[in-house]
Order: sequence, then structure tokens, then C-alpha cells
Amino acid sequence: MKQLFSYLLTAFALVLFLCQCAGINALIKEGDPEQIYTKALEYYNKEKWSRASTLLESVAPVYMGTAREDTIAFYNAHCKYKNTDYDTASQLLDDFRRRFGRSAFIEDAEGMYADCFYRMSPGPTRDQTITSKAIIAINEFISRYPESEKVEDFQKINAELTQRLHDKTYLNAYTYYKVGRYKSAIVALKNALRTYPESSHREEIMFLIVDSSYRLAENSIASKQTDRYLAMLDSYLSFCEEYPESKHRKQVDRWAANARDYLARNAENENVEEL
Repeated sequence: MKQLFSYLLTAFALVLFLCQCAGINALIKEGDPEQIYTKALEYYNKEKWSRASTLLESVAPVYMGTAREDTIAFYNAHCKYKNTDYDTASQLLDDFRRRFGRSAFIEDAEGMYADCFYRMSPGPTRDQTITSKAIIAINEFISRYPESEKVEDFQKINAELTQRLHDKTYLNAYTYYKVGRYKSAIVALKNALRTYPESSHREEIMFLIVDSSYRLAENSIASKQTDRYLAMLDSYLSFCEEYPESKHRKQVDRWAANARDYLARNAENENVEEL
């Protein structure tokens, strides 16, 4: 009985949807712009986003160059946003802010534009191009509308997105370390510090530079070990100066002692050879 009721309910919803679509299509075919616009606003106010968008798009060409043009453009973009079609919404909003810089909707449009990129921003394991775009759009909004009620939320979002970039850069560098490509890891880790010196991963990155430098020197051919152990000691001293109480301190001290022992032995061997 429950299954039959569920089937009938689904069938009824489908029929209702088809009837509404037919009604929208009939309204568009009749071609009365005023009726279409009025019905679009009715659907918009009822939060029927897809139907409102369909009607707004059909009537938009009629009102180009009129006082309603920016309203239709903004409402349509808002419909796409509410339907979570953030890619389309961002494109429409970008076009809106370029065309209607003096519109009464411009602040809301630019806030929504920034929020679209935030909602499209992926996790730190994926490409962060959209995250960078979101940060730019958010900072532009905060700069233009410092008194907006959205500023506090956007500042929190900005911090979240910035952390995502820090995470991505750290993970990229760590991947080289994890697979044993220590020379590449050192380059990537140093680039991560150069790009984001305030990174929350700073201590771990500096530790991994010491770690990678030690492993690289340890596994190098004899002719390269001296220079690489010296480079490792430079990284060690930088780490200890910045994080003297680090949880990694005992470990890096052991590596430094091993490096110094090697350099001392190597110096003795060179002196013997000279004699």
C-alpha cells in the first residue's frame, strides 16, 4: 500500500511539473513581455528558481536598454546561484558587474560573485586556481565595501581559503619527500616558504628541508657529500634559530652531529692524503 501511494505521489508530481512546464512554454509563445515578466517575478518571490530563470531569459532581449534590464540580469543570475549552478552564476554576475556598475544591485552582485568562487573551490588535494580567484574577488569586495555586513564572513572565508592554498603547497612539496625525491623536495619546500612565509606548516616545512637535506647527503656519491652536508647544516641552524623548542629538536640535533662527524672525518682523510 505504501509503495502504491509513493508511486501515485511521484506520478502526480510529474504530471504537475509537466503541466507547469507547458504553462510556461505557452506563456512564452504568447509573447506578452509584461505577462512574462510579472510571472517571472511571481516565481522568483516564491523561490521557484528554475521557472523564474526560464521566463527571465526569454524576456531579457525585450527589455534591453530599459530600466528593467539590470533587474532581469541580476534576478536571473541569482536564480542560477540559488540552484547551485555556481559556474553559470559567476559568469552572469561577472558580466553584470561589468555592464551595470551603477546598479542598485551591484554590491549584492559582487558579493555573490565572490561567494560563487568560494563554493566552487575544491579541497587542497586538487588544483587551486578557483581558490585564488575566490580570494581575489573577496579582497576586491572587502576593499570596495568595507562597511558591508558581509565583510566579517568574507574575512573568515578568506582565512579558510588562504589555509587551503597553504595546505596545497605543503602537500605538493611533501609528495616529493614521500617518494624519496629529496633534491626536488628541497626545492619545492623552499618555494613553499618563499610563496607563503606565514604558512601554518612553516615549522614542518623547515623540518622537512633539514630531513630531506640529510637524506640527500647521506645517499649521495662521495664527491657531493661534503657540500650537501654543509647545506644540511645551514638548514639545521635556520631551523634551530626559529624553533629552538621544537618537538623535532632531538632528531635534527642527531642529524647535525652525524653530519659534523662526517665532515670532520673527511677533513682528516684529506689532510692525511696531503701528507
